[in-house]
Amino acid sequence: MSISQLSPQALWKNFAALNAVPRPSKKEERVIAFAKAFGESLNLPTVVDHIGNVIIKKPATAGMEDRKTVVLQSHLDMVHQKNADTDFDFDTEGIKMYVDGDWVKAEGTTLGADNGIGVATIMAVLESTDLPHPPLEALFTIDEETGMTGALELKGGYLDADIMLNLDTEDDDELTIGCAGGIDLTGSTSYQTQPAPSDATYYKIAITGLTGGHSGMDIHKGRGNANKLMNRLLVSLDAKCDIMVSEVDGGGLRNAIPRESLSKIAVNSDQVSAVEALITEMSGQIKKEHQSTDPNLTLSVEKITNLDSVLDADFQSKILRSIYAVPSGIYRMSPEIESLVQTSNNLARVQIANGVAKVLCLCRSSVDSEKADMATAISSALELGGLTVESGGSYPGWTPARSSEIVTLMSDLYRELFDGEPHVNACHAGLECGILGTNYPEMDMISFGPNIRGAHSPDEKVQISSVQKYWKYLLETLKRIPVKG
Repeated sequence: MSISQLSPQALWKNFAALNAVPRPSKKEERVIAFAKAFGESLNLPTVVDHIGNVIIKKPATAGMEDRKTVVLQSHLDMVHQKNADTDFDFDTEGIKMYVDGDWVKAEGTTLGADNGIGVATIMAVLESTDLPHPPLEALFTIDEETGMTGALELKGGYLDADIMLNLDTEDDDELTIGCAGGIDLTGSTSYQTQPAPSDATYYKIAITGLTGGHSGMDIHKGRGNANKLMNRLLVSLDAKCDIMVSEVDGGGLRNAIPRESLSKIAVNSDQVSAVEALITEMSGQIKKEHQSTDPNLTLSVEKITNLDSVLDADFQSKILRSIYAVPSGIYRMSPEIESLVQTSNNLARVQIANGVAKVLCLCRSSVDSEKADMATAISSALELGGLTVESGGSYPGWTPARSSEIVTLMSDLYRELFDGEPHVNACHAGLECGILGTNYPEMDMISFGPNIRGAHSPDEKVQISSVQKYWKYLLETLKRIPVKG
């Protein structure tokens, strides 16, 4: 079945059109043009601000002119991740989608349901001629996934709305009313290399097949971090067998739990047996520890014929142990909101090669002071290894307002429509609501969406029946937006 034939057809048609447009974070020129052209094709007032956010406004339908104005908000960019054996160019190709039972998936890449389903939803409402709704403002932001640049740069004065519906939550029974803030940390340094011994044995070690996932929403699930596992292996080999590391290359984007890591090492001839035995032993240990969270984890080793250089022994020892000391995963659970991760860190990227070392982290917290404390702990660990640490991309959290008008309306409506209790909570992802609220502090905000699983990984999928439920919920919400008081 074609994606465009699914119900609601207007939403899926727009999702297919959107996913035909390459839209990596930081490279949104084509999707900005796509959104602008869409608004203009409907003869609706359409503006692109200085940073690239697209704002489209649509008048209320007949009889709803006196209702409060609503912003429908989603982000245009998507996370680009693919399996190692997938031949795909995110800069030139559209996402290849298919239907698998009740789910829409992609062929070996991220799907872009995060947040493409939200974008497609808004497009469907904007082009509708028979859906009742209050005055609407569509806000399509850019660069949400790698820096929140669009939200951070949106100025006051563009929006007149009283209520914001953010369409970027990934469970259809959740109403999100708060989120974590975040900060990027980058440690870097240069180092001296030395020639690899010509009489050594050379190995390439690969850790692959981890589950990965969203570094906020999935951080509590205990999934393996390929960078931490590789570093653990190298530290053990270094301590017991005096290996010589040539390079390490693991992870990718800050907001994705690392699924793969590669290293190359040199081993003196008298240590070959010990190294191979220790790798076999640790491979068994790591697989056993992660058998439920990462059942496809693979640790492979192969001999290679040549290495040009290896790290200086002193630097190798310092940087491996420095990375070992970087906290990764949950730092603290919320003492006030049950099951909510309050503070965490993702050791997202480790790259050591050709005389340059880089370590990238994303620290999240719903408490700004604890975020700063965590950032100091990470920086301290990296600085002890001789790295210079820079911070950037800091954005605030979103403080919950449990009894706001839109929270009450949508909670009551959920009970009425679905005969169940919604989960009204905060999340550990970085939603844009907290940032947008700095310039629009009186705006009442809430986030919701359909069931999306495996976001930020090639396992990403969105549930068709859940999209239908979410669409019904949105349309009924728009019908019941209150009159301006």
